[in-house]
Amino acid sequence: MQIQVNLKDNPYKVFVDEPYFLELNTKVALLSNPKILGLHLNSLLKRIKCEELFIISVKDGEEYKNLASIEEILNQMFNSKLDRKSLLISFGGGVISDMGGFAASIYQRGIDFINIPTTLLACVDAAVGGKTGVNNHFGKNLIGSFYQPKAVYCQSEFLRTLNERELKAGLAEFIKMAIMFDENLLDFIENIDETTFLNANCKDEIFTQIISKSVALKARVVENDEKEAGLRMLLNYGHTFAHIIENQTKYKIYLHGEAVAIGMNMANSLALNLGLIDEKECKRVENILKKFKLPTTYKIKNLNEFYEAFFLDKKTHHQKINFILPHKLGQGIIKNDISKDMILKSLGQFQ
Repeated sequence: MQIQVNLKDNPYKVFVDEPYFLELNTKVALLSNPKILGLHLNSLLKRIKCEELFIISVKDGEEYKNLASIEEILNQMFNSKLDRKSLLISFGGGVISDMGGFAASIYQRGIDFINIPTTLLACVDAAVGGKTGVNNHFGKNLIGSFYQPKAVYCQSEFLRTLNERELKAGLAEFIKMAIMFDENLLDFIENIDETTFLNANCKDEIFTQIISKSVALKARVVENDEKEAGLRMLLNYGHTFAHIIENQTKYKIYLHGEAVAIGMNMANSLALNLGLIDEKECKRVENILKKFKLPTTYKIKNLNEFYEAFFLDKKTHHQKINFILPHKLGQGIIKNDISKDMILKSLGQFQ
């Protein structure tokens, strides 16, 4: 399947489980990590023809998504004498996608890049839409750019080597989209057999369906709001809470999708207290998360510290916190007029 992302200045296609061969008449830098290279490099090399190929390998993990890694990537690109006509391929999960796009956006003021995601999370979210960046000690993804890829190639075969935890974490981002935009997708998720999902391989249709539905939805959102001025902010449902959790735990306890699952449950608690959703809706989402054994709880040690961390969120403007909440299932809303007392009351349910 081919899904067009119809942006005015940078339109591109996302190829889902389609055969491809990249004939690139330029130098290419392939960015990945040791684990992915060990598993999938030989398979990928059969699909690439270029002038010269330089492999850049960085350490695996969210804790390495920082400016030090970006400098390491850039140094290797300069040592390889890449020029402004060269191309970077991000080959990995969300961390690689975010860092590769950011490095491409600033190398000699910008070179082309392609995303080839190898995790479900990256396929359904990180690889599409052009949000790039790195973390620092203040928070997650606070340094970065909007920079669209030239193409994205999602192949279910690369997901075969993922463990159960990684697959479930990827599904959390799909659940997020369903709650914000399309209750029919939530019905689809509820009907996924967990055993089938976890045992799926490249010949099964479930991954292709999940990726295609996610990408098609995200493409429409990005087309209407590329730079996250309004509608696209709804894709951050759960993330306002999740980024604080990840930062507080030094990116060592939870996978990103796991933190998002907790964040969605926290957001739903706030929405319930505000009367935006009812108890039945709140419980429905929690049950879906628990069905796939995603975490839903987090022990907040210091309420005020957690609250103050909201003000470092990229969606906060003029000291007003923009919370992304479900107004009803399948429809999100942005709220920036919630009192501190109400926020603390909701956070208090996670002490």
